[in-house]
Amino acid sequence: MNAETSAVRGWRALSVPAGVAAAGVSAFALLHLRDPHNAGSYGICPLYAVTGLWCPACGGLRAVNNLTNLDVGAAMSSNALIVPLVLALTVAWVRWAGRRWRGTADRMIVLNPVATVVVLGTLVAFTVVRNTPWGSWLAPA
Repeated sequence: MNAETSAVRGWRALSVPAGVAAAGVSAFALLHLRDPHNAGSYGICPLYAVTGLWCPACGGLRAVNNLTNLDVGAAMSSNALIVPLVLALTVAWVRWAGRRWRGTADRMIVLNPVATVVVLGTLVAFTVVRNTPWGSWLAPA
């Protein structure tokens, strides 16, 4: 196996994960510096504007802002899916960077069909529940 056909390893392999990390850190910094709790600071959710229903991401920017201020309780109150999502993406990124270093991975996340259905089902269930009177505690605070 020559150098052209072998997998990229080591520091060179971390260029893509480093770019993804830079984008994530930049987004967190922006959300920390420009508070989304101020009405209209990032625009409006089109689904909420048209239907009055909360989408699965409504409150997500506020939740990330709360996370940057280390207020996990407020983040959970803004959007209960964001905290585990940020944690899962962080773990996935660390594992991906390790696999890239060893030359064994090209993509950060690969979902099999069952996992895809579970994720989509969770998003649909969360959206439905947060838009009902008995699930209103999941609506953005």
